Amino acid sequence: MDALMAFLTVFTQPQLLLLVAAGTFAGVYVGAIPGLSVTMAVSILISFTFSWDVLPAISLMIGVYMGGVYGGSRTAILLNIPGAPSAIATAMDGYPMAQRGEAGEAIGITTVMSFFGGFVGIAVLALLAPTVSDFAIRFQPRDYMLIAVLGILLVGSLSSGSLVKGIFAGALGIGIGAVGMDPLTFTERFTFDIPLLRGGISFIAVMIGMFGVSEALMQLHNIDTPAIKQKISRIVPSFGTIRKHLPLSLQTSSLGVLIGALPGTGGDIAALMAYDHAKRVTKSPSRPFGQGAIEGLVAPETANNAAVGGAFIPMMTLGIPGDAVTAIMIGALFIHGLNPGPLLMVDQPDMFWFIVGALVTANCFMLLFGLTGIKLFTRIVEMPRAVLIPLILLLSIVGAYAVNNAITDVYWMLGFGVFGYFMRHYGYPLGPVILGVILSRLLDDNWRRAIISEREDLGRFFYGIVTSPLSLCLLAAVILIFVSQTPLWTRFRKKESSAK
Repeated sequence: MDALMAFLTVFTQPQLLLLVAAGTFAGVYVGAIPGLSVTMAVSILISFTFSWDVLPAISLMIGVYMGGVYGGSRTAILLNIPGAPSAIATAMDGYPMAQRGEAGEAIGITTVMSFFGGFVGIAVLALLAPTVSDFAIRFQPRDYMLIAVLGILLVGSLSSGSLVKGIFAGALGIGIGAVGMDPLTFTERFTFDIPLLRGGISFIAVMIGMFGVSEALMQLHNIDTPAIKQKISRIVPSFGTIRKHLPLSLQTSSLGVLIGALPGTGGDIAALMAYDHAKRVTKSPSRPFGQGAIEGLVAPETANNAAVGGAFIPMMTLGIPGDAVTAIMIGALFIHGLNPGPLLMVDQPDMFWFIVGALVTANCFMLLFGLTGIKLFTRIVEMPRAVLIPLILLLSIVGAYAVNNAITDVYWMLGFGVFGYFMRHYGYPLGPVILGVILSRLLDDNWRRAIISEREDLGRFFYGIVTSPLSLCLLAAVILIFVSQTPLWTRFRKKESSAK
């Protein structure tokens, strides 16, 4: 009964309900602006709410978190500029739909599927949090390294053309992510004795430049082409569409919860892995992936929103943040005299159920706000290109500067924008570059931790992999995905299909 009362607290107190609604609304539109990350928004809220009571403060933060994860899909679909890293995969099929005049349908599908994924993540948090956390805590540094390798092998899914070009782009991204000071030895890497490079290159600047500025430059080729009129006759997807994609959404939501529950990963990796999974299991997509496939929206949007509930699992059960936002929330709980982890679950279980209730409320408001204002948003795509191109550049400059309030990031953004334009012009995919930057730190740090834990003995390292069931399964998945991207596997599948 106490748990039920704690769960219903948000619904029964108008002040808390209003704060969750305001936070979700703000999160949706903050997440839609490139460079204004959810992490930044929640961290700013700490300075405003440290004098508040704990329940109103957490309510507002949860609303911003849930809304912000979803909000990144808006500009990804309309302008091909992901508002957040977790929306990179959404842009791959969402933007082609907007170019076909289907932006309203694309936003409607992402909203409903984001709600579904968020609901699955919250349900797992409420019902299976201890079980999932026990599984997540078993991951060793070598397992995180194998997950990073798995992610790098997604270049095949993100490369619509040549696999070789995709591998080159992914390797380039890993190199960009490695620039700066080595976090363990504090030696310089790829800095070429240039002081400016010692702090590394902002990932957000690379992402905005590669997607935003390069898109503006590509639009210059068609500046006199009339804008595409968007069909807004149906926004909410039909029940038949939802039912058709329900099996895929359940699979990718489960994947999102699991990835979200692993400390240091998050929704961006979950979305990219879910997109790859969708390409592998979908035999008859609505359209080819990369050309406006609905499955290409369902998979990443269910996964990155399910990862929100997943990220709260290690935070609430172990006191370990699942991602950057939950790390900030742990700090907020400490400020308010609470200690996240097993003792919180025992001494104050009401707080756990209050957070679950706030997440449910925020997820419902996300659906409500996501399905409103779509007609106004789609007018962006219908603007004349002479207006749209400066708007894209303005958003890109604001987004790059807002990360660190540094003009240097704007220069990096413009430089990578021009570089991304030439990559697109010569058929090199941009997705693997961003993927490489995301996974570079995860791969590097956990490889070093793994080899140090084995006293720098490669024999012991590989022995640990083959003797651990979890590591062995991940290694098998790495080998299987690698083999499936070779020409030999393609010829084998063609022979098998022709025989049938």
